[in-house]
Amino acid sequence: MEFNVYCDESCHLEYDKQPVMALGAVWCLKDSVPRISDGLRELKAKHGISRGLEAKWTKVSPAKLEFYLDLISYFFANDSLNARVLVVPDKSILDHDSYNQDHNTWYYKMYYDMLKGLFFDRESRYNIYVDAKDTQGGNRIRTLHEILCRSEYDFDHRVIKKIQEIRSHEVEIMQIVDLLVGAFVYANRPIELQQSAAKRSVVEMIESLSRRSLSRSTSRNERKLNVLVWKPGKGDRTWQ
Repeated sequence: MEFNVYCDESCHLEYDKQPVMALGAVWCLKDSVPRISDGLRELKAKHGISRGLEAKWTKVSPAKLEFYLDLISYFFANDSLNARVLVVPDKSILDHDSYNQDHNTWYYKMYYDMLKGLFFDRESRYNIYVDAKDTQGGNRIRTLHEILCRSEYDFDHRVIKKIQEIRSHEVEIMQIVDLLVGAFVYANRPIELQQSAAKRSVVEMIESLSRRSLSRSTSRNERKLNVLVWKPGKGDRTWQ
């Protein structure tokens, strides 16, 4: 089997004054991508939204709330779609100097931690697509690819076939990743900063359908919505 893995992030910049950060991936069988993409376009048409309009967390509003709630329902109802999210509750307390790294190096370490739990089948193949971040991203994702492959003893890149940058507005499934990651960041902010009733409704639907808080890690074996709440110096010990 061959899987496509679509990745995005929210509030990842070092000096953006946003303490919470999240990285996420939505994955599915490669053969199911056309069917899922068609389903997402049909959902847009149902709500009178142009197929070319990019669905994003920042666009969640009372006027489009029903569309975004339907988008969350679509994800949970579709057995072909699964997600993994890594949440950093407070990146302002990071001490990069103690680990001889800069913020970008740490950022790709987080990508590694987020992705490494996905390669559960050595007989399958994985194509990873990352939302384009900046002009330096190409070199870093090549390094990330090599590190992931070495960690999986996949020295010929047979299992993890590639990591490639793409533009999120060009891929329908990437828009689900953006919505989920944005919801996790929002849910982990102090309650006084959660002032949008529409966005709170999306968070509550995710919690209802997953039957979990968005502020706690899931078990390692959770497949539909797998969550790691990361803490500095703890790594995988934050799994509960």
